Amino acid sequence: MRRTRSAPIWLMGMSNLSFGFFAGFITVPLPQLLAAQHVPEARIATLTATVFSGGIWVFLLGPMLDVRFSRRWYATAFAAIAALCLTFGLLNRTHLELFEVLMLLGFASAQLCTNALGGWLATIVHHDDEARLSSWIWASSFAGNGIMAVLAGEFVRTLPLPIAAVLLGLVVFVPTAIFLLMPSPAPDRRLARESFSRFFAEVFAVVRRREVLIALALFASPCASFALTNTLGGFGNNFHASARFVSLIGGAGLSLAGIFGSLVFTPFAKLLPLRPLYLCIGIAGAIFTAALLLLHNTPATFGLAMVGENVFQALAYTGITAIAFETIGRNNPLAATQYSLFNAASLVPIIYMQVIDGRAYTHHGVTGSFLADASLGILASALLGLMLFLLRRPRSTALQTIA
Repeated sequence: MRRTRSAPIWLMGMSNLSFGFFAGFITVPLPQLLAAQHVPEARIATLTATVFSGGIWVFLLGPMLDVRFSRRWYATAFAAIAALCLTFGLLNRTHLELFEVLMLLGFASAQLCTNALGGWLATIVHHDDEARLSSWIWASSFAGNGIMAVLAGEFVRTLPLPIAAVLLGLVVFVPTAIFLLMPSPAPDRRLARESFSRFFAEVFAVVRRREVLIALALFASPCASFALTNTLGGFGNNFHASARFVSLIGGAGLSLAGIFGSLVFTPFAKLLPLRPLYLCIGIAGAIFTAALLLLHNTPATFGLAMVGENVFQALAYTGITAIAFETIGRNNPLAATQYSLFNAASLVPIIYMQVIDGRAYTHHGVTGSFLADASLGILASALLGLMLFLLRRPRSTALQTIA
Protein backbone atom coordinates (compact mmCIF):
# COMPACT_ATOMS: atom_id res chain seq x y z
CA MET A 1 0.00 0.00 0.00
CA ARG A 2 1.36 3.41 -0.98
CA ARG A 3 1.78 5.92 1.81
CA THR A 4 1.77 9.65 1.50
CA ARG A 5 4.17 11.94 3.33
CA SER A 6 3.81 15.58 4.25
CA ALA A 7 7.51 16.31 4.85
CA PRO A 8 10.37 16.20 2.31
CA ILE A 9 12.96 13.41 2.59
CA TRP A 10 15.67 15.72 3.94
CA LEU A 11 13.41 16.96 6.75
CA MET A 12 12.33 13.42 7.63
CA GLY A 13 16.01 12.56 7.94
CA MET A 14 16.60 15.56 10.20
CA SER A 15 14.16 14.06 12.70
CA ASN A 16 17.11 11.96 13.90
CA LEU A 17 18.86 15.03 15.32
CA SER A 18 17.98 14.17 18.93
CA PHE A 19 20.01 10.97 18.71
CA GLY A 20 22.82 12.83 16.97
CA PHE A 21 23.00 15.43 19.73
CA PHE A 22 23.19 12.89 22.54
CA ALA A 23 25.69 10.64 20.73
CA GLY A 24 27.73 13.74 19.91
CA PHE A 25 28.03 14.55 23.61
CA ILE A 26 29.46 11.08 24.29
CA THR A 27 31.92 11.26 21.38
CA VAL A 28 33.81 14.51 22.14
CA PRO A 29 32.63 16.50 25.20
CA LEU A 30 32.36 13.48 27.51
CA PRO A 31 35.99 12.33 27.02
CA GLN A 32 37.13 15.93 27.38
CA LEU A 33 35.21 16.46 30.63
CA LEU A 34 36.61 13.26 32.12
CA ALA A 35 40.14 14.02 30.94
CA ALA A 36 39.89 17.44 32.60
CA GLN A 37 39.02 15.61 35.82
CA HIS A 38 42.23 13.57 35.39
CA VAL A 39 40.35 10.32 34.78
CA PRO A 40 42.75 7.74 33.21
CA GLU A 41 42.35 7.20 29.45
CA ALA A 42 41.63 3.48 29.87
CA ARG A 43 38.83 4.32 32.33
CA ILE A 44 37.41 6.88 29.89
CA ALA A 45 37.40 4.31 27.07
CA THR A 46 35.72 1.72 29.31
CA LEU A 47 33.10 4.20 30.53
CA THR A 48 32.36 5.32 26.97
CA ALA A 49 32.04 1.70 25.84
CA THR A 50 29.67 1.02 28.75
CA VAL A 51 27.51 3.98 27.77
CA PHE A 52 27.35 2.83 24.16
CA SER A 53 26.39 -0.67 25.33
CA GLY A 54 22.99 0.82 26.17
CA GLY A 55 22.30 0.80 22.46
CA ILE A 56 22.68 -2.98 22.33
CA TRP A 57 20.53 -4.39 25.10
CA VAL A 58 17.61 -2.02 24.39
CA PHE A 59 16.78 -4.13 21.33
CA LEU A 60 15.03 -6.43 23.81
CA LEU A 61 12.50 -3.62 24.28
CA GLY A 62 11.96 -3.34 20.54
CA PRO A 63 8.52 -5.02 20.53
CA MET A 64 7.25 -2.33 22.89
CA LEU A 65 7.79 0.26 20.15
CA ASP A 66 5.37 -1.51 17.81
CA VAL A 67 2.33 -1.74 20.12
CA ARG A 68 -0.13 0.25 22.23
CA PHE A 69 1.12 3.77 21.41
CA SER A 70 2.27 5.27 18.13
CA ARG A 71 5.96 5.21 17.22
CA ARG A 72 5.83 9.00 17.25
CA TRP A 73 4.72 8.90 20.89
CA TYR A 74 7.55 6.53 21.83
CA ALA A 75 10.17 8.56 19.94
CA THR A 76 9.06 11.77 21.68
CA ALA A 77 8.94 10.21 25.15
CA PHE A 78 12.39 8.64 24.92
CA ALA A 79 13.90 11.84 23.53
CA ALA A 80 12.58 13.60 26.65
CA ILE A 81 14.14 10.97 28.93
CA ALA A 82 17.48 11.29 27.12
CA ALA A 83 17.38 15.07 27.56
CA LEU A 84 16.72 14.76 31.30
CA CYS A 85 19.55 12.23 31.72
CA LEU A 86 21.99 14.55 29.98
CA THR A 87 20.97 17.46 32.21
CA PHE A 88 21.27 15.52 35.47
CA GLY A 89 24.40 13.76 34.27
CA LEU A 90 26.20 17.06 33.76
CA LEU A 91 25.12 18.22 37.19
CA ASN A 92 26.72 15.08 38.68
CA ARG A 93 29.74 14.69 36.41
CA THR A 94 32.20 14.53 39.33
CA HIS A 95 30.36 11.52 40.79
CA LEU A 96 31.74 9.09 38.23
CA GLU A 97 29.52 6.10 39.00
CA LEU A 98 26.29 8.14 38.98
CA PHE A 99 27.44 10.00 35.88
CA GLU A 100 28.08 6.69 34.11
CA VAL A 101 24.62 5.36 35.02
CA LEU A 102 22.85 8.51 33.84
CA MET A 103 24.78 8.56 30.56
CA LEU A 104 24.01 4.87 30.04
CA LEU A 105 20.28 5.41 30.61
CA GLY A 106 20.35 8.53 28.48
CA PHE A 107 22.00 6.84 25.53
CA ALA A 108 19.68 3.84 25.87
CA SER A 109 16.73 6.24 25.69
CA ALA A 110 18.22 8.07 22.71
CA GLN A 111 18.67 4.70 21.01
CA LEU A 112 15.06 3.74 21.73
CA CYS A 113 14.05 7.08 20.25
CA THR A 114 15.93 6.41 17.02
CA ASN A 115 14.71 2.77 16.93
CA ALA A 116 11.09 3.94 17.11
CA LEU A 117 11.86 6.58 14.50
CA GLY A 118 13.57 4.05 12.20
CA GLY A 119 10.64 1.65 12.32
CA TRP A 120 8.27 4.59 11.77
CA LEU A 121 10.18 5.91 8.76
CA ALA A 122 10.47 2.44 7.22
CA THR A 123 6.66 2.29 7.00
CA ILE A 124 6.12 5.70 5.40
CA VAL A 125 9.00 6.05 2.92
CA HIS A 126 8.91 4.71 -0.63
CA HIS A 127 11.45 2.07 -1.68
CA ASP A 128 13.06 4.44 -4.19
CA ASP A 129 13.79 6.94 -1.41
CA GLU A 130 15.50 4.52 1.02
CA ALA A 131 19.11 5.31 0.13
CA ARG A 132 18.45 9.05 0.11
CA LEU A 133 16.60 8.90 3.43
CA SER A 134 19.47 6.88 4.95
CA SER A 135 21.88 9.59 3.82
CA TRP A 136 19.83 12.35 5.43
CA ILE A 137 19.29 10.37 8.62
CA TRP A 138 23.02 10.09 9.15
CA ALA A 139 23.74 13.58 7.83
CA SER A 140 21.50 14.88 10.60
CA SER A 141 23.11 12.58 13.15
CA PHE A 142 26.63 13.73 12.34
CA ALA A 143 25.49 17.33 12.15
CA GLY A 144 24.08 16.87 15.63
CA ASN A 145 27.38 15.34 16.75
CA GLY A 146 29.36 18.35 15.61
CA ILE A 147 26.92 20.96 16.87
CA MET A 148 26.85 19.32 20.29
CA ALA A 149 30.66 19.11 20.39
CA VAL A 150 30.86 22.88 19.96
CA LEU A 151 27.86 23.82 22.12
CA ALA A 152 28.77 21.57 25.04
CA GLY A 153 32.34 22.80 25.13
CA GLU A 154 31.36 26.46 24.96
CA PHE A 155 28.41 26.22 27.36
CA VAL A 156 30.34 24.35 30.04
CA ARG A 157 33.27 26.77 29.84
CA THR A 158 31.31 30.02 29.70
CA LEU A 159 28.02 29.44 31.59
CA PRO A 160 27.14 28.39 35.13
CA LEU A 161 26.85 24.61 35.16
CA PRO A 162 23.09 24.42 35.97
CA ILE A 163 22.25 26.73 33.04
CA ALA A 164 24.57 24.84 30.68
CA ALA A 165 23.05 21.50 31.73
CA VAL A 166 19.46 22.67 31.15
CA LEU A 167 20.28 24.25 27.78
CA LEU A 168 22.03 21.12 26.52
CA GLY A 169 19.08 19.00 27.60
CA LEU A 170 16.74 21.28 25.63
CA VAL A 171 19.00 20.98 22.60
CA VAL A 172 18.44 17.20 22.66
CA PHE A 173 14.65 17.50 22.90
CA VAL A 174 13.85 20.37 20.49
CA PRO A 175 14.20 18.32 17.23
CA THR A 176 11.12 16.28 18.19
CA ALA A 177 9.07 19.19 16.80
CA ILE A 178 9.80 17.72 13.34
CA PHE A 179 7.75 14.64 14.32
CA LEU A 180 4.58 16.72 14.04
CA LEU A 181 5.19 17.22 10.31
CA MET A 182 5.29 13.49 9.46
CA PRO A 183 2.31 11.12 9.09
CA SER A 184 2.03 8.74 12.02
CA PRO A 185 0.32 5.39 11.23
CA ALA A 186 -2.03 4.08 13.89
CA PRO A 187 -0.29 1.83 16.44
CA ASP A 188 -0.85 -1.88 16.81
CA ARG A 189 -3.37 -2.15 19.64
CA ARG A 190 -2.51 -5.72 20.59
CA LEU A 191 -1.31 -6.40 24.09
CA ALA A 192 2.41 -5.92 24.57
CA ARG A 193 2.86 -9.48 25.78
CA GLU A 194 1.58 -10.76 22.43
CA SER A 195 4.16 -8.67 20.62
CA PHE A 196 6.95 -9.94 22.85
CA SER A 197 5.96 -13.53 22.13
CA ARG A 198 5.95 -12.78 18.41
CA PHE A 199 9.28 -11.00 18.75
CA PHE A 200 11.29 -14.18 19.32
CA ALA A 201 9.51 -15.99 16.50
CA GLU A 202 10.17 -12.98 14.28
CA VAL A 203 13.87 -12.91 15.21
CA PHE A 204 14.18 -16.62 14.44
CA ALA A 205 12.44 -16.16 11.08
CA VAL A 206 14.62 -13.16 10.23
CA VAL A 207 17.90 -14.82 11.22
CA ARG A 208 17.16 -17.83 9.02
CA ARG A 209 17.20 -15.61 5.94
CA ARG A 210 20.60 -15.73 4.25
CA GLU A 211 20.71 -12.02 3.41
CA VAL A 212 20.00 -11.15 7.05
CA LEU A 213 22.74 -13.47 8.30
CA ILE A 214 25.17 -11.75 5.95
CA ALA A 215 24.03 -8.31 7.14
CA LEU A 216 24.33 -9.26 10.81
CA ALA A 217 27.83 -10.63 10.21
CA LEU A 218 28.82 -7.35 8.57
CA PHE A 219 27.31 -5.19 11.30
CA ALA A 220 28.76 -7.17 14.24
CA SER A 221 32.29 -7.36 12.81
CA PRO A 222 34.94 -4.63 13.19
CA CYS A 223 35.25 -4.20 9.42
CA ALA A 224 33.75 -0.69 9.40
CA SER A 225 33.03 0.29 12.99
CA PHE A 226 35.56 3.18 13.12
CA ALA A 227 35.27 3.08 16.91
CA LEU A 228 38.47 5.13 17.10
CA THR A 229 36.31 8.17 16.34
CA ASN A 230 34.67 7.81 19.72
CA THR A 231 37.95 8.03 21.66
CA LEU A 232 39.87 10.56 19.55
CA GLY A 233 38.41 13.41 21.60
CA GLY A 234 40.54 12.29 24.55
CA PHE A 235 43.77 12.12 22.51
CA GLY A 236 44.16 15.89 22.08
CA ASN A 237 47.11 16.17 24.48
CA ASN A 238 49.04 13.54 22.51
CA PHE A 239 48.83 15.80 19.48
CA HIS A 240 49.58 19.00 21.45
CA ALA A 241 46.05 20.26 20.72
CA SER A 242 44.34 22.64 23.14
CA ALA A 243 40.90 21.89 24.57
CA ARG A 244 39.33 24.68 22.51
CA PHE A 245 41.02 23.38 19.35
CA VAL A 246 39.71 19.88 20.06
CA SER A 247 36.16 21.21 20.51
CA LEU A 248 36.26 23.33 17.36
CA ILE A 249 37.90 20.69 15.17
CA GLY A 250 35.66 18.02 16.64
CA GLY A 251 32.60 20.13 15.97
CA ALA A 252 33.57 21.12 12.44
CA GLY A 253 34.85 17.64 11.66
CA LEU A 254 31.80 15.85 13.00
CA SER A 255 29.45 18.21 11.19
CA LEU A 256 31.06 18.81 7.80
CA ALA A 257 32.84 15.48 7.38
CA GLY A 258 29.87 13.51 8.69
CA ILE A 259 27.39 15.32 6.45
CA PHE A 260 29.70 14.91 3.46
CA GLY A 261 30.26 11.20 4.11
CA SER A 262 26.54 10.57 4.57
CA LEU A 263 25.43 12.39 1.44
CA VAL A 264 28.05 10.93 -0.92
CA PHE A 265 26.86 7.43 -0.03
CA THR A 266 23.94 7.68 -2.47
CA PRO A 267 26.08 8.01 -5.64
CA PHE A 268 28.42 5.27 -4.38
CA ALA A 269 25.40 3.00 -3.86
CA LYS A 270 24.69 3.29 -7.60
CA LEU A 271 28.11 1.81 -8.40
CA LEU A 272 28.19 -1.24 -6.11
CA PRO A 273 25.71 -3.49 -4.27
CA LEU A 274 25.28 -2.39 -0.68
CA ARG A 275 27.18 -5.19 1.07
CA PRO A 276 30.38 -5.12 -1.05
CA LEU A 277 30.25 -1.33 -0.83
CA TYR A 278 30.17 -1.57 2.96
CA LEU A 279 33.33 -3.71 2.96
CA CYS A 280 35.10 -1.35 0.56
CA ILE A 281 34.35 1.52 2.94
CA GLY A 282 35.87 -0.50 5.80
CA ILE A 283 39.08 -1.31 3.92
CA ALA A 284 39.59 2.24 2.66
CA GLY A 285 39.00 3.64 6.14
CA ALA A 286 41.42 1.20 7.77
CA ILE A 287 44.14 2.14 5.27
CA PHE A 288 43.53 5.81 6.09
CA THR A 289 43.88 5.08 9.82
CA ALA A 290 47.17 3.24 9.30
CA ALA A 291 48.49 6.04 7.07
CA LEU A 292 48.03 8.55 9.90
CA LEU A 293 50.93 6.87 11.69
CA LEU A 294 53.27 8.22 9.02
CA LEU A 295 52.53 11.77 10.16
CA HIS A 296 53.88 13.67 13.16
CA ASN A 297 51.67 14.11 16.22
CA THR A 298 50.66 17.71 15.58
CA PRO A 299 47.33 19.55 15.92
CA ALA A 300 47.00 19.40 12.13
CA THR A 301 47.31 15.60 12.20
CA PHE A 302 44.70 15.46 14.94
CA GLY A 303 42.35 17.56 12.82
CA LEU A 304 42.95 15.32 9.80
CA ALA A 305 42.27 12.22 11.88
CA MET A 306 39.00 13.64 13.25
CA VAL A 307 37.75 14.69 9.83
CA GLY A 308 38.84 11.56 7.95
CA GLU A 309 37.59 9.05 10.50
CA ASN A 310 34.22 10.76 10.55
CA VAL A 311 33.90 10.69 6.75
CA PHE A 312 34.38 6.92 6.77
CA GLN A 313 32.15 6.38 9.80
CA ALA A 314 29.38 8.39 8.14
CA LEU A 315 29.66 6.29 4.98
CA ALA A 316 29.57 3.07 7.01
CA TYR A 317 26.59 4.03 9.17
CA THR A 318 24.62 5.21 6.16
CA GLY A 319 25.28 1.84 4.54
CA ILE A 320 24.03 0.03 7.65
CA THR A 321 20.76 1.99 7.63
CA ALA A 322 20.25 1.45 3.90
CA ILE A 323 20.76 -2.30 4.32
CA ALA A 324 18.36 -2.29 7.29
CA PHE A 325 15.62 -0.46 5.35
CA GLU A 326 16.09 -2.83 2.42
CA THR A 327 15.73 -5.87 4.67
CA ILE A 328 12.74 -4.63 6.69
CA GLY A 329 10.58 -3.91 3.64
CA ARG A 330 7.20 -2.22 3.48
CA ASN A 331 4.17 -2.57 5.75
CA ASN A 332 6.06 -4.54 8.38
CA PRO A 333 4.07 -4.56 11.66
CA LEU A 334 7.27 -5.22 13.63
CA ALA A 335 9.41 -2.70 11.76
CA ALA A 336 10.77 -1.05 14.92
CA THR A 337 11.55 -4.46 16.41
CA GLN A 338 13.68 -5.44 13.43
CA TYR A 339 15.27 -2.01 13.20
CA SER A 340 16.23 -2.34 16.86
CA LEU A 341 17.89 -5.69 16.17
CA PHE A 342 20.00 -4.28 13.33
CA ASN A 343 20.96 -1.23 15.37
CA ALA A 344 22.04 -3.47 18.24
CA ALA A 345 24.22 -5.56 15.94
CA SER A 346 25.88 -2.44 14.51
CA LEU A 347 26.80 -1.21 18.00
CA VAL A 348 28.51 -4.45 19.05
CA PRO A 349 31.87 -3.70 17.34
CA ILE A 350 31.88 -0.15 18.70
CA ILE A 351 31.78 -1.55 22.23
CA TYR A 352 34.56 -4.11 21.98
CA MET A 353 36.72 -2.06 19.60
CA GLN A 354 36.70 0.90 21.99
CA VAL A 355 37.93 -1.40 24.74
CA ILE A 356 40.60 -2.87 22.45
CA ASP A 357 41.69 0.58 21.26
CA GLY A 358 41.81 1.82 24.85
CA ARG A 359 43.94 -1.11 25.99
CA ALA A 360 46.25 -0.71 23.00
CA TYR A 361 46.64 2.96 23.91
CA THR A 362 47.54 2.06 27.49
CA HIS A 363 50.38 -0.21 26.35
CA HIS A 364 51.60 1.48 23.17
CA GLY A 365 50.06 4.96 23.09
CA VAL A 366 48.48 6.46 19.97
CA THR A 367 50.45 4.13 17.68
CA GLY A 368 49.06 1.03 19.36
CA SER A 369 45.49 2.34 19.27
CA PHE A 370 45.65 3.28 15.58
CA LEU A 371 47.33 0.01 14.60
CA ALA A 372 44.81 -2.12 16.50
CA ASP A 373 41.87 -0.34 14.90
CA ALA A 374 43.29 -0.46 11.36
CA SER A 375 44.61 -4.03 11.39
CA LEU A 376 41.42 -5.56 12.78
CA GLY A 377 39.35 -3.57 10.29
CA ILE A 378 41.37 -4.81 7.31
CA LEU A 379 41.39 -8.40 8.54
CA ALA A 380 37.63 -8.48 9.15
CA SER A 381 36.87 -6.85 5.79
CA ALA A 382 39.08 -9.34 3.95
CA LEU A 383 37.48 -12.34 5.65
CA LEU A 384 33.95 -11.12 5.07
CA GLY A 385 34.79 -10.23 1.47
CA LEU A 386 35.97 -13.80 0.98
CA MET A 387 32.72 -15.02 2.52
CA LEU A 388 30.65 -12.96 0.08
CA PHE A 389 32.73 -14.25 -2.83
CA LEU A 390 32.34 -17.89 -1.81
CA LEU A 391 28.60 -17.48 -1.25
CA ARG A 392 28.14 -16.02 -4.72
CA ARG A 393 30.00 -18.71 -6.64
CA PRO A 394 27.93 -21.88 -6.18
CA ARG A 395 24.55 -20.22 -5.78
CA SER A 396 21.97 -19.06 -8.28
CA THR A 397 21.47 -15.58 -9.67
CA ALA A 398 18.90 -14.95 -6.95
CA LEU A 399 21.55 -15.31 -4.32
CA GLN A 400 23.91 -13.03 -6.24
CA THR A 401 21.46 -10.20 -5.74
CA ILE A 402 21.82 -10.67 -1.98
CA ALA A 403 25.55 -10.03 -1.95
